[in-house]
Amino acid sequence: MSQIQPAHAEHPYTPPPTDAPRKTIAPLHAGDVLRWLAAGVRDLVAHPGIGAFYGGAFWLMALVLGAVFRSSPQYAMSIASGCLLVGPFLAMGLYDVSRRREQGLQPELGVSLTCWDANLRSMGMLVLLLIVLELLWGRASLVVFAVFFNTGMPSTTGVVQAVFNPDNWEFIAVYALVGGGFAGLVFSIAVVSIPLILDRDVDAITAAITSLEVVYSNPGVMLLWGALITLLVGGALLLPWGAGLLVVGPLLGHASWHAYRGAVQWPLLEPGDAP
Repeated sequence: MSQIQPAHAEHPYTPPPTDAPRKTIAPLHAGDVLRWLAAGVRDLVAHPGIGAFYGGAFWLMALVLGAVFRSSPQYAMSIASGCLLVGPFLAMGLYDVSRRREQGLQPELGVSLTCWDANLRSMGMLVLLLIVLELLWGRASLVVFAVFFNTGMPSTTGVVQAVFNPDNWEFIAVYALVGGGFAGLVFSIAVVSIPLILDRDVDAITAAITSLEVVYSNPGVMLLWGALITLLVGGALLLPWGAGLLVVGPLLGHASWHAYRGAVQWPLLEPGDAP
């Protein structure tokens, strides 16, 4: 008696093709970094009032963090986590301004302040991931300190004093290596993930993986972009009271949108999207 073969034995299941657009990671060049900054300048100049609001918000966060570090350094990590929670939502407002300019729409401060409400779940998951990485970064840094100095878990002030002592060059090298690794991971996950969530309403995991793909495909350009961001933010903080953030903060927000648009391309564009 012959046995009936299951249908899937001869015709394995093949998922139907999806109509969803597939992204491609564009090859980038060093000159693209300057192009992103130039586009960010144009967005900032076109809407200086909106830029001033977001720049003031970034500046206020820096002032609060600096004041807490000077008076109660043990709470600096908690305040930094709070800034990391608020910062991406502020940045998304700047992305919305740049996106609306691309689409030929009039940006509005009120709209930009609530642009994240449709993506709250994805944004919340991504920010939670970034906060966990920040906490692991802080803990790993303290462990490196404890291993080198055999004094247990130090205070934030103790770490800073050790970092700025050139006699501790071995500690400084390992500390910088660990910190650089975490900083690179956070940057790689965040560099295009937040604008991607705003643009395509994808989940946090897809956004983070896409961001990692961008960095993996263009490591040199993204390293240059990260170094330029660090240089601009550091220069802004060197001005009295860190007032440079009033301009650098919104500038980098707008430029980061254009970095996403240049790095991640979609075959199907909505009406009004730039190529």
